[in-house]
Amino acid sequence: MKQKNVVYLVHSAAIAALYVVLTMLVAPIAFGPIQFRFSEALTILPFFTSAAIPGLFIGCLLSNLIGGAIIWDVLFGSLATLIGALGTYLLRRHRKFLCLPPIISNTLIIPFVLRYAYGEAALIPYLMLTIGIGEILSVGVCGNLLLETLMPYREILFKKTNQI
Repeated sequence: MKQKNVVYLVHSAAIAALYVVLTMLVAPIAFGPIQFRFSEALTILPFFTSAAIPGLFIGCLLSNLIGGAIIWDVLFGSLATLIGALGTYLLRRHRKFLCLPPIISNTLIIPFVLRYAYGEAALIPYLMLTIGIGEILSVGVCGNLLLETLMPYREILFKKTNQI
């Protein structure tokens, strides 16, 4: 295996592990109709490296499995994070819009999972509001703080992993 592939794989695995750890640290507020996942701040990482895309997807998938989510949540919750990560990667040349794809994908997908997979009694618009607020805080606020913190170190941390 080429060194570049190994570095890519290691970055993906590290991001997946970090996502799981950050989710499980706040597990009581990371699941349910009102959720806040610090781990969602990591969805800005595709700005730096495409290795974040599979890492975030696998991290979310594992977090949902470990957290006891039902299969529909595991699938669609992970898909929402994957869509958000892909969108962030596609918008990497437009820094001010990086946070929009994860916020939008989770705000649109997760309420339906909560309502129809878990039978949550709250109405979809209310769930969109609560999930949206959680995403704005975790991705919009924490994600942007993470982005600004990592910017000076991007060449050191993410070199040679920029391509899918």
